[in-house]
Amino acid sequence: MLGYYILLGGIALVSWLVSSRLQSKFDYYSKVHLRNGMSGAEIAEQMLADHGIRDVRVISTPGRLTDHYNPVDKTVNLSEAVYNQRNAAAAAVAAHECGHAVQHATAYSWLTMRSQMVPIVNVSSTLSQWLIMGGLILGIASKGLSIGYIVAVIGLVLMAVATAFSLITLPVEYDASNRALAWLKNKNMVSQQEYAGAEDSLKWAARTYLVAAIGAVASMLYWAMQVFGRRE
Repeated sequence: MLGYYILLGGIALVSWLVSSRLQSKFDYYSKVHLRNGMSGAEIAEQMLADHGIRDVRVISTPGRLTDHYNPVDKTVNLSEAVYNQRNAAAAAVAAHECGHAVQHATAYSWLTMRSQMVPIVNVSSTLSQWLIMGGLILGIASKGLSIGYIVAVIGLVLMAVATAFSLITLPVEYDASNRALAWLKNKNMVSQQEYAGAEDSLKWAARTYLVAAIGAVASMLYWAMQVFGRRE
């Protein structure tokens, strides 16, 4: 188990470093005010209108960096700072979340797949590790009886589903950023300096998902070695 805790510690450290960098980038580009004077909410509404999307609402949500698109009630939820402020960081985040709305409206395959996996992942992410650990303990206690191995493998399969979800999230997030940046540039919504800030902000936001995916894969491989290694 020591190896697992070292792995968790390493992943947590990298995740913290990336998240801290993202926060500092957001704070920095929050000082780059938009020449057009539009707020994040106005940017979002304009992007939706330009894509012919009329059934999605832009609303404010409490917190910081809590921005997200909800495909269930078709809402672009912008944190209070993004919703109200008029800077490059707010424009980047608002346009990114609208990128998800555009994905939804155009039935983007990776988003559709990700949405379909949500109910399963809600269960698998909670149970998987407990089943693996319980199966391994049961296998030791029962001196190698197959029931413990079967339980551990079931847990590993559930973990694989959650890992696949993390990997599928990557193209969804990168594509939403690409759509956002393309729109900001093609519609001349931002200056060259503002565009550079928006691009850099979204780059670091994407890296948080990349770190999460790498962590999920590393964790799954660790537990796979524990399960199948004991079987040999």
